[in-house]
Amino acid sequence: MSLASATAAAAAAPTHGFLSPTGVEVAFLLVGLVTFGAALVTVTTRQLVHAALWLVATLGGLAIEYLLLTAEFIAWVQVLIYVGSVVVLLLFGLMLTKAPIGRSPDADSGNRWAALTVAVAAAAALVWVVVDAFRTTWMDLGGAASGSTKVTGASLFQNWVLPFEALSVLLLAALVGAIVLSRKAKADAAATTASAPAVPGSRSEKEGVR
Repeated sequence: MSLASATAAAAAAPTHGFLSPTGVEVAFLLVGLVTFGAALVTVTTRQLVHAALWLVATLGGLAIEYLLLTAEFIAWVQVLIYVGSVVVLLLFGLMLTKAPIGRSPDADSGNRWAALTVAVAAAAALVWVVVDAFRTTWMDLGGAASGSTKVTGASLFQNWVLPFEALSVLLLAALVGAIVLSRKAKADAAATTASAPAVPGSRSEKEGVR
């Protein structure tokens, strides 16, 4: 009797379809479109600083998407680590290497079609993996939060601890590389200044005479 009543209740329950989106799903779609546009501007602009700032908008949009998926912990980690640390690290790298603030035509290597092909292939593979993994999975956005700190922390530091530490070493290597490049540029500039002949009447020549 209980099995029959449960079957009847399941049949009477409203089914969710693609043609009846909720407000959260509409917001998720709109934020996703804005994030996608910011990502396109990030990889197409020729101004390095603008690319870093558009990257902030992209990562912020992803944080909003995590919030809409009731994964508050992942959303705040996205803001604190990626927006607050990774982008700041990129900006420090740009400043230490004295990257130009304006347009940087020299930054274009001429391999746009190869980069576009790799990007489209990677995006298609990622979309295929996500669709195949979550084809029949529905998340109750009105229910309890599923991205708790306990579950996420256990998964991160048990199953993904090696990639987590590898990413930390990679970011540290990028910062050390920026410092090395900046010191090399200063040394080259000092050597060039020392080897340049003194101009008659210049300040350096007057100090040498004194």
